[in-house]
Amino acid sequence: MKKFLDEHFLLSNNTAKRLYHDYAKEMPVIDYHCHLPPAQIAADTRFDNLTQAWLYGDHYKWRAMRANGVPESYCTGNRSDREKFEKWAETVPYTLRNPLYHWTHLELQRYFDIHDVLNPASAADIYENASAQLGTSAYSTRNLLRKMNVALVCTTDDPADTLEHHQQLRQDGFEIPILPAFRPDQSMHVDDPEKYNQYLQRLEEASGITIATYTDLLDALKSRHDFFAGQGCSVSDHGIEEIYAEDFRDKDIHAIFLKVRSGKGLSLQEARQIKSALLLQLAEWDWEKGWVQQYHLGALRNNNSRMMRLLGPDTGWDSIGDFPQAKALAKFLDRMDSQDKLARTILYNLNPADNELLATMIGNFNDGSVPGKVQFGSAWWFLDQKDGMIKQLNALSNMGLLSRFVGMLTDSRSFLSYPRHEYFRRIVCELLGQEVENGEIPNDIEWIGKVVKDICYYNAQQYFNWKELGVEAENER
Repeated sequence: MKKFLDEHFLLSNNTAKRLYHDYAKEMPVIDYHCHLPPAQIAADTRFDNLTQAWLYGDHYKWRAMRANGVPESYCTGNRSDREKFEKWAETVPYTLRNPLYHWTHLELQRYFDIHDVLNPASAADIYENASAQLGTSAYSTRNLLRKMNVALVCTTDDPADTLEHHQQLRQDGFEIPILPAFRPDQSMHVDDPEKYNQYLQRLEEASGITIATYTDLLDALKSRHDFFAGQGCSVSDHGIEEIYAEDFRDKDIHAIFLKVRSGKGLSLQEARQIKSALLLQLAEWDWEKGWVQQYHLGALRNNNSRMMRLLGPDTGWDSIGDFPQAKALAKFLDRMDSQDKLARTILYNLNPADNELLATMIGNFNDGSVPGKVQFGSAWWFLDQKDGMIKQLNALSNMGLLSRFVGMLTDSRSFLSYPRHEYFRRIVCELLGQEVENGEIPNDIEWIGKVVKDICYYNAQQYFNWKELGVEAENER
């Protein structure tokens, strides 16, 4: 019987073990999409205790606690940090077979060298031990990134954000590039006129442009797009249910904007048309600047209206959606490609029923100009677990080129989430190692080891063309 979470965790054969330990394990981490707060990195924040570092803002854990019968006061409420941790410790034993069980114990081991299983009996000692370590300078936010061999981080930033913390980090000379990513979702949220107009006020302040017309809106967004580029941004991201690709006339879009700007509600068709127009314009700007554009598709958000009113978004009331993706996605990509304006693109899928759909869609627009120009992105959110990762990897392998995959990201708000990269790497090595052992692929450890290192690091390094990391030309074959 194997020991729980030992050095060969998830690795069942000698080839997988060799691939992981000799090729994957020591590769740096490029976290090209996450939600880490740049303010905390700029301030080099130290957390007072394990709850602050581990449970604040973590809706994965909150959902598990709620499912275990834990009252909301211990999740997002006013209970003490110790009480909240104790409730999480009570919940952990019940998370067996949920990825949270693995992540929890990987994080305890990798950050704090704590190898005890977390449960009510061990909770007090673990809390005191980890909290004491977090209080030292070695566990400041910057040192947590260093500890996990992070080479670069892309945060997620609204066009109205000042990016002052990114500026401070550069001025401080922090050696790990912390780059912004342009996330213009709120500029498309026309479904709620009141909130939308409130957001446009923020955008006006940031851009210095009065937004009275659709042309003004584009001018304001373009000025922020340019500003982000000047701050080192080369990545955009959209978190949307589906791609919008409605036909429209320019004059209609101008009229639709005036309608929502006056506070009037839009019809479903009108909303989809203006969203389509904005997506196309934003994609063209990305192409002009040579950015990578990312689309996170398929989340059905804020399903519990009562809790949305009480707690707001991003508190754990979202699920997988079942939106039709293929036709609109093909139409959108084709429109950009037909004008030779399709930027490098990563498509993330949240509905596993659509894995093969996206895996084949990317092949329609890979034109040979860049290896893996259109990518089937890493298993995302609810699929960010062993089964979900394997299904995404298999769909990509069967329909495309796994060897050109840009690999894993954290998509997390927590500085303690980086063992997810290790989790992913072990799964990749296990898949490839098992197929070597089965005689399904050749026992060419040097070549397969290179593919592993590429997926862990080099493919992303080259794909995003981040000069900060010194792209190595010899890696091209």
